[in-house]
Amino acid sequence: MTKIPMAAMMMAAMIAGAAAQGRPDSRQMSCAQVQDLIVQSGAVVLTTGQFTYDRYVASRQFCSHPNIPVIDSIQTRDANHCPVYRCGQDLFLFDD
Repeated sequence: MTKIPMAAMMMAAMIAGAAAQGRPDSRQMSCAQVQDLIVQSGAVVLTTGQFTYDRYVASRQFCSHPNIPVIDSIQTRDANHCPVYRCGQDLFLFDD
């Protein structure tokens, strides 16, 4: 009988710990670490400043149509302009 409450408490503690973790902060990572994280995850939301964040992607499959990956740069621990991709509008999309 005491195993069930203990297991429930352990599960709640694990969930609370995961929920307390914030999104990765690009300013605390090297450019290579940020790029590797994006490639490994496919898409990831990164904190990029005190009040800013955005979603960065590894390829087109992580953007919803008609968006495509567009080059961007973010600040990292070792670079002011680390190249990454985010989803954005295709500048060459023509409306018929």
